[in-house]
Amino acid sequence: MKKRVLIITYYWPPSGGAGVQRWLKFSKYLPDFDWEPVIYTPENPEVPVDDPSLLEDVRPGLEVIKQPILEPYSFYKKFIGQKKGERVNAAFLSENKAPGFKEKLSVWIRGNFFIPDSRRFWIRPSIRFLKKYLEEHPVDAIVSTGPPHSMHLIALALKKKLDIPWLADFRDPWTNIDFYPDLNLTPLADAKHRNLERKVITSCDKMVVVSRQMKTEFEELGGKNIQVITNGFDDADVGEETPESDKKFSIVHAGSLPPNRNPRILWKVLQELVTATPELADSLQIKLVGKVDISVLEDIRSHQLEPYLKLVEYVPHDEVMKILQQAQVLLLAINQTPNAKGILTGKIFEYMAACRPVLTIGPTDGDVANILNDVQAGLISDFTDEEGLKKNILEFFNRFREGNLSVNSEGIHQYSRKNLTSILAEHLNKITS
Repeated sequence: MKKRVLIITYYWPPSGGAGVQRWLKFSKYLPDFDWEPVIYTPENPEVPVDDPSLLEDVRPGLEVIKQPILEPYSFYKKFIGQKKGERVNAAFLSENKAPGFKEKLSVWIRGNFFIPDSRRFWIRPSIRFLKKYLEEHPVDAIVSTGPPHSMHLIALALKKKLDIPWLADFRDPWTNIDFYPDLNLTPLADAKHRNLERKVITSCDKMVVVSRQMKTEFEELGGKNIQVITNGFDDADVGEETPESDKKFSIVHAGSLPPNRNPRILWKVLQELVTATPELADSLQIKLVGKVDISVLEDIRSHQLEPYLKLVEYVPHDEVMKILQQAQVLLLAINQTPNAKGILTGKIFEYMAACRPVLTIGPTDGDVANILNDVQAGLISDFTDEEGLKKNILEFFNRFREGNLSVNSEGIHQYSRKNLTSILAEHLNKITS
């Protein structure tokens, strides 16, 4: 008989973007390992994008419980002059203009008054609702996934009231996240964040994080019983037929490009290369798929690279893999932040599944570098290594001209969503045995 696990997640289809993928895929494969998931998620979330195609990944018969959530975004939009129907971007990304005084003030208010985040008003109603639900429909374990970390506070309260084994999953850090300093917290607000974080990581029965560096950071904060389960790729997302490759020497980035992920060194190096190498200038295409901060576009223009630029609006996830497989080179830009070594985006695994070479800019001793080297999926250079980056681009370009630009991505099966779910199921078994 299958065990039941309640999964508390803010992001769920038809919401799109990176945040929804992890637990959508876990819930898809958990029944194969004798766990029946029950999803608890907001009825009316404020999300950057919608992607109805992800509904196809929801396992038939899956129980999904939705409750309304009250969020302050309608007031936020009115305050900064944003239209009611416009979406709020994550990671301080602004597509049309640089943040002004009102936007900066709103960030300060968000960090200091909406603790741990703007979904805090969903905590108490959810505790009341779920306590009653769980008393009538028992589960064997609870999972909370954040950010937003309000999800963890819901699970924390249920753990105290009902003593159900609890696994806390961190897709990103809490106080160690890259934009934490940008919140401009008062000492009191900072202390509140850290106190809540400490309660969560010391009260759960198991912590799961997505990278080794995150594991180390949480251990230093007092976290125990921490397991690394990375993000991954779903074999079902990779089509049986490989689409024809781009004719141009395309360097493709999929996903959002906020300011701290802007690879300024790349624009500088590419400007030098197209000036010095006419063959590259004739073949180059820079393809950015998804939301792009205005600072990135301004840097591209300032380096005279706009003629090579192709912008692609957000596309459904089921079309992303085709674009990745068509690319000549896939660009992975790591956030230039103090926690850069531990940043391990889900994007890298889908890049590897596309079997196209990955051009990475980031720490050469970080988690991404270790995985790239492990599966021989691409080349990496540090944030300031212009010569190394230039060498890597030229190596890829020469192989493109010779018609042998490909990678084997050996050993990537360990990062398949189904294999990762088997590991998750083992740890759920351990905390419930």
